Amino acid sequence: MSERWDYVIVGGGSAGCVLAERLSRDPGTRVLVLEAGRGDPAWDVFIHMPAALTYPIGSRFYDWRYTSEPEPEMGGRRIYHARGRVLGGSSSINGMIFQRGNPLDYERWAADPGMASWDFAHCLPYFRRMEDCTAAAPDDPFRGKGGPLVLERGPATNPLFDAFFRAAEEAGIPRTTDVNGFRQEGVAPFDRNIRRGRRWSARRAYLDRARGRRNLVIRTRTLVTKVRFTGTRATGVEIASGRSRSIIEAGEVILAGGAFNSPHLLMLSGVGPAAHLAEHGIPVVADLPGVGANLQDHLEVYVQHICTQPVSMQPALQPWRAPFIGAAWLFLRRGPGATNHFEGGGFVRSNDEVAYPNLMYHFLPLAIRYDGSKPAGGHGYQVHVGPMYSDARGDVRLASADPLEKPRLRFNYLSTDQDRREWVEAIRTTRRILGQPAFAPYDGGESSPGSAVETDEEILAWVRRDAETALHPSCTAKMGTGADAVTDPGSLRVHGVEGLRVVDASVFPYVTNGNIYAPVMMVAEKAGDLIAGDTPLPAQPTPFYRHTPAGA
Repeated sequence: MSERWDYVIVGGGSAGCVLAERLSRDPGTRVLVLEAGRGDPAWDVFIHMPAALTYPIGSRFYDWRYTSEPEPEMGGRRIYHARGRVLGGSSSINGMIFQRGNPLDYERWAADPGMASWDFAHCLPYFRRMEDCTAAAPDDPFRGKGGPLVLERGPATNPLFDAFFRAAEEAGIPRTTDVNGFRQEGVAPFDRNIRRGRRWSARRAYLDRARGRRNLVIRTRTLVTKVRFTGTRATGVEIASGRSRSIIEAGEVILAGGAFNSPHLLMLSGVGPAAHLAEHGIPVVADLPGVGANLQDHLEVYVQHICTQPVSMQPALQPWRAPFIGAAWLFLRRGPGATNHFEGGGFVRSNDEVAYPNLMYHFLPLAIRYDGSKPAGGHGYQVHVGPMYSDARGDVRLASADPLEKPRLRFNYLSTDQDRREWVEAIRTTRRILGQPAFAPYDGGESSPGSAVETDEEILAWVRRDAETALHPSCTAKMGTGADAVTDPGSLRVHGVEGLRVVDASVFPYVTNGNIYAPVMMVAEKAGDLIAGDTPLPAQPTPFYRHTPAGA
């Protein structure tokens, strides 16, 4: 069987939701979204309760459950990578932290050949258009009002947050009013994708606006196995749904499956490094060596302390409290269940050589790992920290020509001198902050990594055995015009073919220094204009904070 659509969007995740809403505004345009995962019904507490964010990770019902190849500089460990396998994608299972990155991230993007239209002045209007930042003043030139993405600012009222902010100031790190505003550098409460106690995913923000449109169809549990070509023109996709196999014809195919799935599907379809495709017997449609290359991510550790006063959120983890927390959330949208707990943190430079912050901190008023495991003992607190723009590069490669076999992922964490140096600086900077007088009333000592980890070699050994991904894979189908570029900056079309685009974190040339959900949504918003043929929003040149090195 076959059918034809104007646009087929492969992936109903963060970017796919934006594109579906944007492209279906024209009632004469037929749009089909194909999502391999399931839907996210309103009764699914694990998606919609913010504090339940640890439960979907590792579950085959929500998570693709990727694992890296043995990492050479991490003692051969395989690093687990959660990716959303549900409508809304990773926005339905992530930590709901909304960070744009630093304005200088986009100046760095724009410095690459052909990328001038992706500087901060060109990106800012799209950040503003997509936001409804409830904490911002109406005349704030950096923030948006009335957009689909509702952003609440973490109240950060637990006394441990105040201790963290004061300790940072004592360590010479300033407070800032808004890490997504004029000055990212410093510590502050964080924006989060929560509305009235519920997760505000891309599905809720965008798809819910478009569900009644007769020209938009969304199919879940449908795996795209190949992009079909006639010559070098994409003409549709092959899909598997249950035991059935069929062909869908398209005027254009848009890949929005993320930094793993999009390059994987490109290579399965014959677009990628010719020699690698030949190894798996895949006919080459376009020899693009950059497909799957340039893989970037953020690695992080948890530095944990014992808390001597009963002020942390640790009691909320006790099983007998779960029914009461659940009831308070279900009926009132209040209590520990209504927050992601990542209510504050900051951006810090670990040395005076970097132009903008190279460390990000998430502070938690309890001690717990992302998978929900927690150390023995009572009250505690922790920071998540890691370098933000490592020069380590990895790749996504085919394991076989079978679309059901996951690709091979190698990140090469800790493989460069810069990466290792900044990791040592990260732990020393963290200890400097957490050792300030502001924490004296609460600090019962560092429980992880602990006093046995002190020298540079001991710190790196601990990072190798303890670090986890911050879940920010990106850059595997980068925009640009150079030999290693995959997508055109002005259209997001894949080089060397027609009728095929990529719109997701794959197209970043460099990972931004923060959580990547916000920049993914910005890219998708701008791509919507480019694909629909609308005039892009005009640039908004706006001065932003730039650090002046000492003695300059």
